[in-house]
Amino acid sequence: MDKIKVIELFAGVGGFRLGLEGWGGKSSTSNYQEEFETPYQVIWSNQWEPSTKTQHASLIYENRWSSNGHSNIDIEKEVINVDNIPDCDLLVGGFPCQDYSVATTLKNSKGLVGKKGVLWWSIHKILSDKKNKPKYLILENVDRLLNSPSQQRGRDFGIILESLNELGYIVEWRIINAAEYGFPQRRKRIFILAYHKSTTIYKKIKKEIPVNWISEFGTLSQAFPVEINIDEPPGEFELEKGVLNVSNHFNSRGLKSPFLNTGIMIEGRVTTLKTSASFEGDSTFLGDILVDANQVNDDYFLNLDMLPKWQYLKGSKKEIRRNSAGFEYHYSEGGMIFPDQLNRPSRTIITGEGGGSPSRFKHVIQTEKGMRRLVPMELERLNMFPDNHTLLEGVSDTKRSFLMGNALVVGVIEKIGRSLFNHIKG
Repeated sequence: MDKIKVIELFAGVGGFRLGLEGWGGKSSTSNYQEEFETPYQVIWSNQWEPSTKTQHASLIYENRWSSNGHSNIDIEKEVINVDNIPDCDLLVGGFPCQDYSVATTLKNSKGLVGKKGVLWWSIHKILSDKKNKPKYLILENVDRLLNSPSQQRGRDFGIILESLNELGYIVEWRIINAAEYGFPQRRKRIFILAYHKSTTIYKKIKKEIPVNWISEFGTLSQAFPVEINIDEPPGEFELEKGVLNVSNHFNSRGLKSPFLNTGIMIEGRVTTLKTSASFEGDSTFLGDILVDANQVNDDYFLNLDMLPKWQYLKGSKKEIRRNSAGFEYHYSEGGMIFPDQLNRPSRTIITGEGGGSPSRFKHVIQTEKGMRRLVPMELERLNMFPDNHTLLEGVSDTKRSFLMGNALVVGVIEKIGRSLFNHIKG
């Protein structure tokens, strides 16, 4: 079979590419030890970071692969000429979660409310303008996408579903917590798969009972088995026709989002389930990915003088605070385990992981030499990247940590890719 040609948008430092292609002919799920003969080939990619002058992620991406077929333009601001983007079989990307509401029309991908909301419509424009549309999509986002915005719970996801429906796609989704399937980080994300009406899979799904596809026979359920929560019945409903109608009217009473953590949309009809992970394999824990102590710089060990500050930030609080206007309010939050447990998967890596200042959210572990923060290589391992994937002259450890906070768990993409290929080849 010819290679499945892939376009990678919002590429970051290449998490999707590593999951689909492997690295050095080896697979992420084997810690890059076992041979991996991939059916996928990334032929074009785009990465732009709006919050920095130096494009660190793009530089790392080019260093690890090549500048050939890689674009470092701001596709939010620059008009995309799809003639400059090669045709592909699969389009992938972890697009930002912003405001997707539609103010007027979708003509020229304008009329959007939200600072960076047009990024979704950049995907939409590529799909719309391409004569030969991608056969398949794999998209990733934060799990709150199913519940945003607060005034119309689920509206943003409804807009995405209807826009893909208009373009001729069936869409399935799942919220997957990587740690529940043996991976080393408790990172919960929504994964969205779409199949164009020109594909055999599209026709196969239309013959299948929707609940059976998303709970047993589908791409995501084959990659990550689930059990159906029988206490919460499946939800079924029709999306309003037209993205503008969805934007204006979806859940306008502000009720609970109708989207559960698993579901499928077929020609505007949504079927959604509450499922839980079904996994019996081995798990990787935080303690399993630690580097040799001799590789850790002294700067990563906690200054004992600052220990009370760390303990305060990590601890529970009930106190009176004052805002910038002088208004007093009651503030409370629960305590966190400090230091982090080594016999469990790690907490979610965030973009503020780097730097030595005390923080509630940074990981801290206990070692024989004292308590310390995690080094960039350990953060890479928690996301299942190759060791020192982000190591590049001019890229600080703080920036490397930031990039891992923006990344995904590579092993999840590998398993989805394998399952999708199994369905493609029949």
